[in-house]
Amino acid sequence: MEFIPMSKWELGLDDFSVIAGPCSAETPEQVMETALGVAQQGAKMLRAGIWKPRTRPNSFEGVGSPGLKWLKEAGDATGLPVCTEVANVKHVYEALRTGIDVLWLGARTTTNPFAVQEIADALEGVDIPVMVKNPVNPDIDLWIGAMERIEKAGITKIAAIHRGFSTYGPSKYRNAPHWEIPVELRRRLPDVPIICDPSHICGRRDLLSAISQEALDLNLDGLMIESHPNPDKALSDAKQQITPEVLGELLAGLIHREAVSNDPIFLHSLENFRDQIDEFDRKLIEVIAERMKVVRQIGEYKRDNNITILQTSRWNQIIDERMEQARSLGLGEAIMREILGQVHQESIRQQTEVMNNQIEKH
Repeated sequence: MEFIPMSKWELGLDDFSVIAGPCSAETPEQVMETALGVAQQGAKMLRAGIWKPRTRPNSFEGVGSPGLKWLKEAGDATGLPVCTEVANVKHVYEALRTGIDVLWLGARTTTNPFAVQEIADALEGVDIPVMVKNPVNPDIDLWIGAMERIEKAGITKIAAIHRGFSTYGPSKYRNAPHWEIPVELRRRLPDVPIICDPSHICGRRDLLSAISQEALDLNLDGLMIESHPNPDKALSDAKQQITPEVLGELLAGLIHREAVSNDPIFLHSLENFRDQIDEFDRKLIEVIAERMKVVRQIGEYKRDNNITILQTSRWNQIIDERMEQARSLGLGEAIMREILGQVHQESIRQQTEVMNNQIEKH
């Protein structure tokens, strides 16, 4: 997959850029006021939702096609390129006819390959940048697949939008960030720009600054932040929107760090630290391999004595003891549960092979 980096979109975007605007276009005056405000605060692109499919009916679902004209007029007045979400072929045609500069696919659309393919077919032969939000569920292959469908239609100016992932149960976030997923996306597709959407990750204003800073620290390429002249009166997603003035304060407070350094002293010290990390990783792999040797011996012993693989009481004991040790050493609970869980799964796999006589006895 060959993509043109964001800096070559020829839309005036910088290496790190801010896309801002209301969750929903509500009136011509609201869109224009927001556009003037966010432009003054340094936004490089104006966003607004035109069609707003909601989780449940009987709530505000957008003004529809008339809002495209308002968005375009606000962009022309400020000199900002404009972008909006498209969820079906009709949206694509109407956005293109109005002269919208950039399109994006929402999380619900990305989840549905049929919908993505229909939009891709409608874009065939069109030269327009397209941004693709991550799917609702944490599935990186589904995210990449949506971008591949758009790319196969001939679109080369593609970016990803990280807006977090749905979770079940209590969470301080509207959509959990799961930073490991955009990090893995960057590893797999290093030329694809990744924009962070802290508004939809947070779902509330007080978390926006911290999530925006984390996006910068992970070297993501930009932010998409929802802004409204009077957020408390917004017709959709009121709790996560901020005024243009607050947007300016948020952006001014962010710390921008360099991705690389040419300082020879820094580079030498960093290389020494990395050498230590490499050595620890080698030892870690060796220790896991030694552990699995014992696991296979236990598997043989269980097989010979006709004992099941899974011993729940023993697993609970391991979890309790290892987590207590991890906490005492200042290690995060979530990552330790993940590591222990993966080790346990590999142990079960190894013992299953032993039970089925698929590996050589030791």
